[in-house]
Amino acid sequence: MTFAKGIANGMPVGATIATDEVAASLTGLSVSTFGGNPVSMAATDATLEVMEREDVPARSERLGNILRDRLMALMDKYPFIGDVRGMGMMQGLELVEDRKTKEPATGKVNQLMELAKKEGLLIGKGGRWGNVIRMAPPMLISESDLLDGCDKLDRAFAAVR
Repeated sequence: MTFAKGIANGMPVGATIATDEVAASLTGLSVSTFGGNPVSMAATDATLEVMEREDVPARSERLGNILRDRLMALMDKYPFIGDVRGMGMMQGLELVEDRKTKEPATGKVNQLMELAKKEGLLIGKGGRWGNVIRMAPPMLISESDLLDGCDKLDRAFAAVR
């Protein structure tokens, strides 16, 4: 498994966890951009302590289920959402012109991003054709903030033409 900034509350850090066998097979020399940074390591230690104390994995699973349910409801409401995919708090919405052909709706994505920004919600896009809305709210987001973000996204979708 690999981890990055999330384990240090946004500070520059990366981590890899592997079995002894896999770790022993990595014999090449490499450079570690984040290796040995004491400030990042202190931030990592503090962040992991909070995540353990607050049982963030269980909380993230619960909130991820809420997010997924809300996104599936948006798909039922807006025919240009062709797919909802992802796991936990990391989800994507594929925007399409037609659900059968899956023709990418890149224009709608760009319009949605601007409308969401006017709502106070920043979202990103990705995918091969730039027609997938990417969402990865912080694992420490409150349920009320998550629901508020979903409401803002719904209002932005309602304004897409």
